Amino acid sequence: MAYNEQLADRVRDELDAQKVDFHELKMMGGLCFMVDDKMCVGVVGEQLMARIDPDIYHDALKKEGASEMNFTGKAMKGFVFVNPEGTDMDNDLAYWVELCVKYNPFAKSSKK
Repeated sequence: MAYNEQLADRVRDELDAQKVDFHELKMMGGLCFMVDDKMCVGVVGEQLMARIDPDIYHDALKKEGASEMNFTGKAMKGFVFVNPEGTDMDNDLAYWVELCVKYNPFAKSSKK
């Protein structure tokens, strides 16, 4: 599956603007931005994939364009897809990236 390269460029720019050190990794049919070797935010198809604090998950789903991330038939609490209408404006994208960056220090690493 291809991912929206323009959205990926915007995410890169936003991470740079927030002075976040990151690297990129192709996975899950898209592009993930890794911070401290943990999945932070990504682009899957036309959607932003946001890894956020599970405690704010239900409130985040009320935001425009947000929906549950569901790869396996079961929603993954703490992961949200955001459709293009939820990231069209730069301040909306900045909001989601900031949520991801704030949660990253508390996220569990998948490294063994």
